[in-house]
Parts: sequence; structure tokens; C-alpha cells
Amino acid sequence: MSQTERPAAAPTSAVRSAPARRWWLRALAWAGGTLLAVGLCVAMLVAVALAVAYPNLPEINGLADYRPKLPLRVFSADGVLLGEFGEERRTFTPIAQIPKVMKDAVLAIEDARFYRHGGVDYVGVLRAGLAQFNKAKSQGASTITMQVARNFYLSTEKTFTRKIYEILLALKIERQLGKDQILELYMNQIFLGQRAYGFAAAAEIYYGKALKDLSVAEAAMLAGLPQAPSAYNPVSNPQRAKRRQQHIIDRMEANGFITEEQAERARAETPRLRTPTDNAVHAEFVTETVRQLVASQYGADTTTRGLNVTITIDSGDQAAAYRALRRGLLDYERRQHYRGPEGFVELPTDAAALDARVAEALAEHPDNDELKAAVVLEASPRKVLAVLQSGEQISVSGKGLEPVTSGLADKAEAHKQIRRGAVVRAVRGAKGDWTLTQLPEVEGAFVALDPRNGAIRALVGGFDFGKNKFNHVTQAWRQPGSSFKPFIYSAALEKGFTPMTVVNDAPLFFDAGTTGSQPWEPKNYDGKFEGAMALKTALAKSKNMVSIRVLQSTGVRFAQDWTTRFGFDADKHPAYLTMALGAGSVTPLQMASAYGVFASGGLRSALALITRIADAKGRVLMQAPMAPADESARAIDARNAFVMTQLMGEVTRSGTAAKVYQSFRRMDLYGKTGTTNDSMDAWFAGFQPNLVAVVWIGYDAPRKLGDRETGGGLALPVWIEFMQHALKKLPEQTLPVPEGLVQRGGDWVFEEFGGGEGISSVGLDDKLPKPASEEEKKGILDLFR
Repeated sequence: MSQTERPAAAPTSAVRSAPARRWWLRALAWAGGTLLAVGLCVAMLVAVALAVAYPNLPEINGLADYRPKLPLRVFSADGVLLGEFGEERRTFTPIAQIPKVMKDAVLAIEDARFYRHGGVDYVGVLRAGLAQFNKAKSQGASTITMQVARNFYLSTEKTFTRKIYEILLALKIERQLGKDQILELYMNQIFLGQRAYGFAAAAEIYYGKALKDLSVAEAAMLAGLPQAPSAYNPVSNPQRAKRRQQHIIDRMEANGFITEEQAERARAETPRLRTPTDNAVHAEFVTETVRQLVASQYGADTTTRGLNVTITIDSGDQAAAYRALRRGLLDYERRQHYRGPEGFVELPTDAAALDARVAEALAEHPDNDELKAAVVLEASPRKVLAVLQSGEQISVSGKGLEPVTSGLADKAEAHKQIRRGAVVRAVRGAKGDWTLTQLPEVEGAFVALDPRNGAIRALVGGFDFGKNKFNHVTQAWRQPGSSFKPFIYSAALEKGFTPMTVVNDAPLFFDAGTTGSQPWEPKNYDGKFEGAMALKTALAKSKNMVSIRVLQSTGVRFAQDWTTRFGFDADKHPAYLTMALGAGSVTPLQMASAYGVFASGGLRSALALITRIADAKGRVLMQAPMAPADESARAIDARNAFVMTQLMGEVTRSGTAAKVYQSFRRMDLYGKTGTTNDSMDAWFAGFQPNLVAVVWIGYDAPRKLGDRETGGGLALPVWIEFMQHALKKLPEQTLPVPEGLVQRGGDWVFEEFGGGEGISSVGLDDKLPKPASEEEKKGILDLFR
């Protein structure tokens, strides 16, 4: 071989490759063996752990018979939710009734492979476990089944042990329950903030909607809540919640749950959250009454077993009654002396600090529905500038300052003066103008019912349930004043009185034995005596002297017994002549029921409030059909009820309640005003043949409402405002004339008294006060000079 043909030398790398390869193979073999050994050890440890843990797993039979804590819910007769009671606000919804869009939104973000895995995402669990060992950020990876296991049986503590139990429970659940059952449990049990448990409750609370009405955007927003109900709450953290929602929409599109077009629409949509004012109907007093009634029957389970109670209340009537009573009380409050601001705060000059200080101050003085709390920034007798909780600045001037005039005076006492930093109340008028006022001290009550069957249609027990939970409709025993006179007149009809009976309106004086207490010299409200007048005129004018003479002639014992036919308690109305002026004690609910006897033609229906109770699965536990009363409920003769109704029609056409006819121009409205001694209570009780409504206004600790305050001026406007709503559903009605009546001189009288056999006159021999002579008038004037 020549020099030119000698073999080339082998590359250095080739020389070394074989030994290196053998070294790596030995290293890999060693590592593999080590890993296998470690794996076997881990497997053995896991097997031991499983052997120890599995027998200790809780029984999950309860999941198959899922009975969540469901609140007591109260619905109006027209299906409006009026209130609910319970720690957990939940509406159990079967999986078949949960719309696809809601299920898809949840699956897209929580567990897209839910229907394909066996309960555990093993890759995700390994990732979460490694993160736990490395103390890295939590990786989650809990499937919906694992979340069900955790929510029902485990704590939220993030430990390896809890994860093992979570996996085992998930596997156990998957063996015993179907996928739809598991998803149903999850979607009804999960906490979603705002005391909402389950997506049906969340839809109602956040959006005021049923699940079936949710859009893709709304469903995506709710689906973002399970991971962190507080952090992704659209009410308190709208921006963060929005980002989470957009991510879920992306996931829904990526998983094929929605089209690209649907996704684009959902991203552009801004869901409208429910505001506190959307809670339309204020029925706190009536729903609390319902809760007490139901609790008396079902005990401790009342607010956890998901009872759905339907009551007789009409939501429209209830809302109208609430507004009418509050307006009446606020109108009265504007005429009262200003008691001063609710508090004072030191305000900084820096704008940012000022905003924070105002928010802090008003947190202690929350808004009371339309009565807003505000902090004064500037104040003068002509103008007040204030800021509301919302940050809106309002300017009040002119008539809007009249209720607080004394507080704007330079010489006002320091604790009553409106100045910078004062916390005041403001209410907005229909035209957007503001008026400064104050929280009322006066209270009131309103109740309306259907006289045909006793169904209560509206009930407002006071100005504000949050401030005063005492239900004045059912609990307040007050003097009815002149509103009690129709029951005395009704008794008199049985003794021969007629609308034409002439009674003397002349002074009276009684010694202590007649009144049961002390000598008594009653007066008419206006202090005047008008002499002889027909009974119908006397009732229309509410003449006290006539009422006393009527009771005196009828007999106090007979009249006392007669009033019990209307549901009054005899012991609450002692048999003295003071009964003629309503000196006994009644509740507004009693008065409504009693006036219902007149409205129904003499029948007294049992009061009704609860018509139906059903459990969470719709099984009816109680049903009370609202049937009209029949003759077995007769309290007084139909003739008596008819004549009394005609007499009270005179009151609403030309008497102390003439505003009724002036307002409605209808002939089927009847009633009676009531003002007690020293104007401590103001009443109006009135009715249309199908609806009775009673209004009471007064102070809890009885005191004068004011020298010029009467039932006709205080209570009647509330009744009229309510009836402006209610009468839209009630066409004018002509009452049928019962048998046994004849018409004389335009008035209806009992047939047996039609020929003049009844009582024609009472007290005509009693003298009117002699008019003062000119010299006496001069002497009286001299006393006041």
C-alpha cells in the first residue's frame, strides 16, 4: 500500500461514542430502577393510605335523597315573591329545568370533560399535588364531582390528605350517582355570594330573573362565581367579574357550546344587575306575620324545608298601600316642627378625603327607601347644597326648605341647626325637585280586604319595618273615635231609628255615675251646636251630641252586645255613654273586618291570609279555597247593612269625607272619618262593595297630632290615594235593595217603620245655649285685651 493509500484515522468522537453510550445506558437504567422503586413505594404508600382512608369515608346515601336547606318563601296571590326567610337563599331546580346555556357556561369553566371522565382528572390532580409539594401557586384541578364531595363532606383546607379524601369520595359518588344527578347537586348547592346558594337563587338575586330567561352573557357571569364568590361578585367587583365573564365566554366558544356569533354578542352585552329598588313590593309586616303563622305549625323546620306559601295579598294593592301610607305620614311630618339633623360630621377640605368622609358618615345613616340621607356641604336660609350616598350633589331651595325653616335660622340651637357637616333627610318630588324633611316619629297602619270572603289584599303595619317592627294593623289597640259611630247607629236601627229620625244637637252634661269615671260635658269637634237634625245629617257631620242621644235612647247594654256581632270585644267597649264617641279599643284589622259586614250585606267572613302551602317539590300541604261567605256567616240583617251603607254614602258625598265623591264621582263609595279626643288618633274606614280599606295614624305613645289634624285631613288622603289604584279594577256597582225595606222621602226605612211607627225624634226638649247678648260679648272681648 502506498503512502497515498493508507487508511484515514478514525474521528475522535467515534472513538469515544461507545463508552459514553454505555455510561448513559447504565445511568438511565439506574435512574429507571430508582424511579420504579420510588414509584412502587409511592404506590404502596398510596395503597396503604387508601386502605386506611376508604373505610373511613362518609356514607353518601344522603346525596341520592338530597334535601338542601331551602328558605320559606312567601308569594302574593298573583305570584310575586314578597319575602323569604332562611340563612340560605336557594331555589331547588331539577336538572331538566336548568337551561342548557347555564349548564354549558358552568361546564366550560369548571369541568369541560365532565361527561367523559370518571370523576377525577388525574393529570390535573398530579399537577395540583406537585404544586402543593413545591409550595407553588394552587393549581385547583377539582372536577365538578370532586367539588360536590368537598362541598358536602370536606373542609376547604388545601392539604394532600384532603385531596386524597376528595378523590376517593368523587370515585364513590360516581359509582352511586349518574352524571345528571351529580350536576344537579352541584348547581343547587354551590355558594354564589349574596346569601345565594345555587344558580336559580343567584339568577333571581343578581338579575331578578328566572334561570330560563338568562342570556349567554348573564349565564357566563354567574358561572364565574363558584371559584371566588366575593372576588368575582358583579355587584362589589364589577371589573374583575367582567374579566372573568369574558374568559368564560371564550371557553364556551372554544368548547363548541356557542357559535362565534353568539360569543361576539355575549361579549358586547352589558347585563343589567338588579338594584334594591327592583325589589318592587314592600310587604315586610305581612310576610313576618305569615312566618309566625307557619312557624306555629311547622316549628323549627319552617325556614329550612323549602315551604312555598301563597297568600291573599295582591302585589299591586300592596305596593299602592305602602306608597300611600308613607306619603301620608311624610306629608304630616312636613307640617311638624323641625327636630334637627340626625348627626354632624367634620368635613375635610380636600375633595378626595371629603368623598370618603361622606361615605363613611352616611354608612351610619342608610337611606330609608325614598327618604335619602345626605350630608350638607353649604347651608343658608335660601339654599342648601348636600351630597347623597351615591355621590350625587343636590341643591334645595324655595319650598323645599319650608319643613326645615327653623333649622336654618341664625338663632337656631346648635344641635338643631343645619350647617356644613349636618346629616339631613331629603325626598325627591315628582318633578325632580328636592325637599328637606326628617324621619317621621308618627306611625300609621293600612289594611284592605275583600268583604266577600275575608281575604286580606294589602297590609302595611307601619312607616318602616326596619325601624319599628310593631305591627300596628294587628297589634295596636287604639280608640276608634267617630269611626265607631256606624256601629252605634246600626244598633239604633233595630230599635226603630230611621235616617229621618230627628235628633237634637244640643249640649249635654253627665255626672260620674253615667260615664263610669268622672263628670262629663262632651263637645262637638267644632264646638258648635246646630239643634234638631235628621239622623243621616248628624252622621255625615259626625255630631257627637246626636250620637250620645242615639246611644242613650238605644240602651248602652243593647248597643254593646250589638257591636259584638261585628267582631268587637265587649270588654274593650265598656257599657257607658262614652262608647258613642268611640272611647273603647280596636285594632285597624278589627275595624276592617267590621266594616266588611256592612260592605257584604250583613255577612261576617273569617279573615283569610294564607291560601296554600306547598313543599319544595310542589306537594300541597294545605289549601284554603277562597269561597264567598254564605248565610251561615250572617251577622246582621241585610236591611240593616243596606240602610247603614246609604247613611255612610251621605258621609262620603256631603259630610266629613266629601273629598271621596269629589275625587271619584262615584256613588258606590261609603265610609266614616274618626278623630279621637284631643286628636290623638286619626281614622278613615271606607269601602266599595268588593273592597274595604282602613287607615289609622297616630303616635305609639299617644299624644296630640295637632289641633287641626283630623281623620278627614290625615287618614282620608291615604285612603283616596290607595283607591285611585284599586278602583281601576272595580267598576261602579249599584247595591240591590233587600226585602223588607220601603222608601220614604228618598230614604230607605224598615218596612215595619214605614208608616211612622219608628222613633220620629229624640231630645227636642233639650235647649240650645242661649246666644250671648251684646254686653256679654263685650265682656268676653275685654278679658282678652
